[in-house]
Amino acid sequence: MRLSRYFLPVLKENPAEAQIVSHRLMLRAGMIKQQAAGIYSWLPLGFKVLKRIEQIVHEEQIRAGHIPLLMPTLQPADLWRESGRYDDYGQEMLRIKDRHDRDMLYGPTNEEMITDIFRAHVSSYKELPLTLYHIQWKFRDEVRPRFGVMRGREFYMKDGYSFDLTREDALHAYNRHMVSYLRTYERMGLTAIPMRAASGPIGGDNTHEFLVLAQTGESEVFYDAKVPELKLGDREVDYDDRDAVAAICDEFTTLYARTDETHDEAVFNEIPEERRCVGRGIEVGQIFYFGTKYSEAMGATVSTPDGTRVPVEMGSHGIGVSRLLGALIEANHDDKGIIWPEGVTPFHCGIVNLKQGDAATDSACNALYKALTEKGLEPLYDDREERAGAKFATMDLIGLPWRITVGPRGLGNGVVELTSRRSGESEEMSLEAAVARVAEIYANH
Repeated sequence: MRLSRYFLPVLKENPAEAQIVSHRLMLRAGMIKQQAAGIYSWLPLGFKVLKRIEQIVHEEQIRAGHIPLLMPTLQPADLWRESGRYDDYGQEMLRIKDRHDRDMLYGPTNEEMITDIFRAHVSSYKELPLTLYHIQWKFRDEVRPRFGVMRGREFYMKDGYSFDLTREDALHAYNRHMVSYLRTYERMGLTAIPMRAASGPIGGDNTHEFLVLAQTGESEVFYDAKVPELKLGDREVDYDDRDAVAAICDEFTTLYARTDETHDEAVFNEIPEERRCVGRGIEVGQIFYFGTKYSEAMGATVSTPDGTRVPVEMGSHGIGVSRLLGALIEANHDDKGIIWPEGVTPFHCGIVNLKQGDAATDSACNALYKALTEKGLEPLYDDREERAGAKFATMDLIGLPWRITVGPRGLGNGVVELTSRRSGESEEMSLEAAVARVAEIYANH
């Protein structure tokens, strides 16, 4: 993409309404525009990152054997009356009536609807296990939306639902989700810690939240200092191997890590003092096992091998896709702007032309652009008639991980400059070597 043809409405000044770094930088980088309290339009740069995150989530869900579908944003209230949650959910639920005076709601979550789909089409244990998921807009009418996409009213979310015959099968589904989430976050360059949490209105007594450590986090968290060091890395995971999946979950949950709602001071004090950590965390996902809470209430049963019928065992599993974007910025920024991890960057590389209109630099930049594109990469070429300082400031603000700078002096020596946004280190090399190096960096992303 050539920047002269792109829609990137960056701001020079910090917006007064932005209280935290991610909100401020998303507005300044032209990623979002507020349309109402807690409701945003996603402008092209923000939308590209949102789709990058969504794609990673899809890939890891499918790798774990989960099946995508799409449910509507509007739901009939009668389904929620069946489960008993219509009156319990509170004022966060946006309730509306259609033209026929039927009660409807803008879905904050989909346990009822997915249970209705299941009971209409699945009747035998032979059709289990089954996990269905979708990525869709949700709405919760927060009393005080704030912090940009971190605590908005409308948000983009992956929510998945597992159906199993037995509790043991359902707990394997729970473990499978935990491992798939760990892999998802690591691919994005995030350390998201699974912490024992409270289930809230979803229900059930077995749940973990995934939290990214950040000073701006809403939740107070307590954890062993060794927990953030745990990594899946390049380990291959057979999601059908129950023992292997359970072993990974044990590895990541045995050490102390809890939110304030489940914190146990006595247990925490058993950890050596030098390893006791208290901080703040941003919730980016949560998994639940709640058994037959919804299947019993809504008549979702299956036949067993002996011919009897039992309520299906269920769990739900969510990732805040739009919230993740804010969390990524909170964890990856400096005083110049955003620093995107390679896995989620909107463009793989920036190209800065230091002398627009000069035949040699224009030719070199066009050659770079073509070569990177032919490698399957998306460069952002700043071909504007702007001074060099303004071009560098824009690239630093929007946070592309790598920048290739092209100028007459370097070209005179046969080199361009490749710069890492994260480290600030630059290296001179030939145009061909710069293309090869960027392609190599992204080979594993």
